[in-house]
Amino acid sequence: MSNRMRLKDHEVEMINNFRNNDFNNVLVIGDLHSPFIRKGYLEHCLKVREQYQCNEVVFIGDVVDNHYSSYHDADPDGFGAGEELDRAIHHLKEWHQHFPKAKVCIGNHDAIICRKAFSSGISNRWIKDYDDVLGTPGWDFQNQHEIDGVIYTHGTGSSGKGATKRVREWQCSIVQGHIHTEAYIDWYCNKEYRLFAMQVGCGVDDRSYAMAYARNFTKKYIVSCGVVLNNGTLPIVLPMDIK
Repeated sequence: MSNRMRLKDHEVEMINNFRNNDFNNVLVIGDLHSPFIRKGYLEHCLKVREQYQCNEVVFIGDVVDNHYSSYHDADPDGFGAGEELDRAIHHLKEWHQHFPKAKVCIGNHDAIICRKAFSSGISNRWIKDYDDVLGTPGWDFQNQHEIDGVIYTHGTGSSGKGATKRVREWQCSIVQGHIHTEAYIDWYCNKEYRLFAMQVGCGVDDRSYAMAYARNFTKKYIVSCGVVLNNGTLPIVLPMDIK
């Protein structure tokens, strides 16, 4: 199958019906790892938001990369800490212009600085809020968000098929990011309820030096976003055409 999602006729009819009714439709934006964002990903997300008439937006986490400040070795030829942050803020400014109100899941890369401050014995009272540092007022940073009974969380601590495992453990529908090489929807049903797991893919440029650790992975990054339509009942993953 190509990168284009082929929807069945009945799914197209359902989506068209949603557009004509007062349903809650959520756009889910994958990991950005700013400033290492895939070119064209913003335009893809804007197109999807318009196509599916999404009235809520969730960034699934790792909106910044913090490569230089990571717990792993930084590329000595890469940006310094200050320059990388400046570039990340610059790139996120355009995202904030298009998405001034959004829910943001705190990812493991977002939390690096807070984790280092904690391990250094620095009180949390000295730490600025994420939206203050990144210049994104109106973005609500939380570990997880719940909309229409669906939990949106970054996925820190999970590995392969992480969203599916969480559905079974948490007994609710889950949307997560974190794993750049997976994008799928799994359904989990029993006699009483029907739940789904969405792994949303990412918006990361895997050619950047910050992603060098993944260049020898057998699985490649899946650049995609997602939507959850009809008050949390219809999830769809939408890959971006890669040129």
